[in-house]
Amino acid sequence: MAAPLDDAALDQLFRTARSYNGFLDKPVGEDQLHAIYDLMKWGPTSANMSPARIVWCVSDEAKARIAGHASSTNAAKIVKAPVTAILGMDVDFHEKFDFLFPHNPGVKAWYPDQAGREPAALRNSSLQGAYFILAARALGLDTGPMSGFDNAKVDADFFAGTTIRSNFISTLGYGDPATIFDRLPRFAFEEANQIL
Repeated sequence: MAAPLDDAALDQLFRTARSYNGFLDKPVGEDQLHAIYDLMKWGPTSANMSPARIVWCVSDEAKARIAGHASSTNAAKIVKAPVTAILGMDVDFHEKFDFLFPHNPGVKAWYPDQAGREPAALRNSSLQGAYFILAARALGLDTGPMSGFDNAKVDADFFAGTTIRSNFISTLGYGDPATIFDRLPRFAFEEANQIL
């Protein structure tokens, strides 16, 4: 059984971690992108479906492309960030079940049509997106997850001819403390929970 993390680790992952609007002029290496994925891939998904697919926009050209499909506020953040990740989802995730869930050959039949697969892909790629944020924080990086972009245009630009659809995007780097706002409130336990 694992021991609880210490307060410093919990602060880094949750309590003092923030979503950043800008980043320091410090590069993020490709090895760090691999390290993020190599942590996040172990987070649980339904039947191990693992639908998340990531495009890491590192070049100025790639960041300009994604920025062109975002709101003006988000576009400015995207082009200045060291990396912007497009967190996508493969809506035909079931085609990989022979590899991902080999002990139950009937699992593919659980998802016979795209109408049933799309909510499962969204739910589970969102879970994987949360693992992405936590993995980045665990490795000493910061993120700026966002909506505020045109999914259809991103899909046409980055995922044309595939079964992958965009879920959300996130900037990535070493957060600049000057770009965050005061900490916003959160609900108390009694406001958001029931114990039955």
